Formats: sequence, structure tokens, C-alpha cells
Amino acid sequence: MISVKERISNTGLVPVVVIDDASKAIATAYALSKGGVDVMEITMRTAAGMEAIRLVTESYPDMLVGAGTVLTMEHCKNAIQNGAKFIVSPGFDPEIVDYCISQNVLICPGCVTPTEITAAIKKGLDVVKFFPANIYGGLKAIKALSGPFSSIKFIPTGGVDLSNLADFNNPFIFAIGGGWLCSREGINQGNFEAITDACSKSVDVLLGLKDEDGNAVTLNLLMEMGGNVTTVSLPRTTSQLTRRGFKAEETGADVKFVKENVTITVKIK
Repeated sequence: MISVKERISNTGLVPVVVIDDASKAIATAYALSKGGVDVMEITMRTAAGMEAIRLVTESYPDMLVGAGTVLTMEHCKNAIQNGAKFIVSPGFDPEIVDYCISQNVLICPGCVTPTEITAAIKKGLDVVKFFPANIYGGLKAIKALSGPFSSIKFIPTGGVDLSNLADFNNPFIFAIGGGWLCSREGINQGNFEAITDACSKSVDVLLGLKDEDGNAVTLNLLMEMGGNVTTVSLPRTTSQLTRRGFKAEETGADVKFVKENVTITVKIK
């Protein structure tokens, strides 16, 4: 069975979801999933966050739900009890880290300095949140930190959106987090199509699919028409296609995916 960490890596995107009305949580989860994102970090910034975690985990088990902006042990324990499969905190709190480790729950604390990253490593962690990424140097800082801390992967959050997402398609990056995938305003207005659209476009950026002539191909078009493509990430492309019912058949350096009368052949770029 695929682990929580692998699911996050294979999706590559962690929407920071702020829920003001828990009744909109399930529709939000569906909109994300329809766009190819089966992970959501529901924050503790609002009173509805905890109930939203419970509702989605109970009603939509295909969605991997985590709790974000976890600042207290009370929120940490309650979130896990309500079904959260991973915990994200803006800073490094040793008590929260230790508790999550004891419960075998993935913890991604915010770490932006060498001291904080060293503390995470001493706890046995290999994935940390880098927040706010735009304030603390973004990709340039992450690359510099990856030199001495080669065992650590980062989830940059803050200042990332569709305009610069491609810049973060980098070996040092475990996944990318942010609110652009699922705006608070969009949720409150019930504009779930916009959420799906933002997710679909972001997935396309991470997959980097191109046809034999080097032209960009969207995942939705590929699934409809089939064909031969290259990708910058075979694991993420495989995850997207298999979740949609395609079956993978390895054929040497390429991987063939088949669903009904549609055949897709994918090779790494």
C-alpha cells in the first residue's frame, strides 16, 4: 500500500485549504480531485477546519486529508483523531513533532534556517515545509540549503502560483504547497469549477507532457486522444493515469497505459 509520503510526492501539489463553512468541504475535495489533486491540507485558521477534516475523511476516503497551521498540541491531537493523515505546522515545534512520530503520522514542520533543518534531521525527518518561501529566498535559498542538507526535501509554500510553478519543478522539491490551487474566495462563492481548473493547469505544469513534435499536451487531451508523449516525471504521470483507470504495462524504457480503446505511451524526458 502506498504511503502518505509517496502519495504527496506523486501528486506534487498540496493545496492550502481555508474552510469557513464546513458544509462546503466535501464539494471542495471533489473539485480538487477532479482537477487531479488528491491531497488537501485543511488549515486550523478557522473554526470550521476541524469539522471539515472529519467530514472529508468520512465521506470522501479517496482524498488524502491533512491538517495545516497546526500550532498547538490540542489541534494536533484533535486533527489526528478526526482523520488527518499528515500534520503541517508553520514552524518547528518539538512537542508536536515528537507526538506525530509516536503516532506514526507524517509531520512537515516549517524549517527555513540551518538550525531548524538540523533539528528536523535529528528527529529523523526528511521532508520539511519551507514557509513563507517568497520571504526566505524561494528556490535560490532551497538550492543553497540542499548543499549541506542533501537528505532533506522541501515543500515550499507562499509566493508560488501558476506564473512561477514551473521554476519549482526541481529535484530538491518534494511537493509545492499554496492557496492558488483552492482560493478561499472560490470556496465561499461555490466557484468549484475554478478550483478544478487551477488544479488541472498546475498538474499539467508538473507533468510537462509533450508530444513527438515537442508541443505541450494537456493531461485531459492525452486521456481523450491517447498517443506518445514524454514527461518530466514518470511517477507523477503514472499516478495521474492509474487513478483515472488506466493500467500500466512496462515496455522497456517506455510505459504503456491502456484504458478501453485509448492507449498512451510515456517515456521520461
